[in-house]
Amino acid sequence: VQLQASGGGLVQAGDSLRLSCAASGRTFSSYAMGWFRRGVGKAREFVAAITWSSGNTYYADAVKGRFAISRGDAENSVYLQMNSLEPEDTAIYYCAASLDGVVSYHYWGQGTQVTVSS
Repeated sequence: VQLQASGGGLVQAGDSLRLSCAASGRTFSSYAMGWFRRGVGKAREFVAAITWSSGNTYYADAVKGRFAISRGDAENSVYLQMNSLEPEDTAIYYCAASLDGVVSYHYWGQGTQVTVSS
């Protein structure tokens, strides 16, 4: 299973970006898909998650109200709409898929860089 994240880039504070993630390889049914990020010198942190069947969403406090996660039309695909970006959002963003919950994730993408300049 491969997860391919894309859509990162260099933007200015206040701008928006939309990240995409799609799965390929062996067929699987995810329970949830999520986005995580790792800034320079920081630990990886949870950003957002969505359950596949019900569409329930979860957000980190730092992005609540600015980011929106949504399911794609294709199975095991997900988007992250990021608005009002801040320099603190600068990080490598990873998508992940879980087979059984929203806490532990089984498959991870390679990451896409998001850089927000002030």
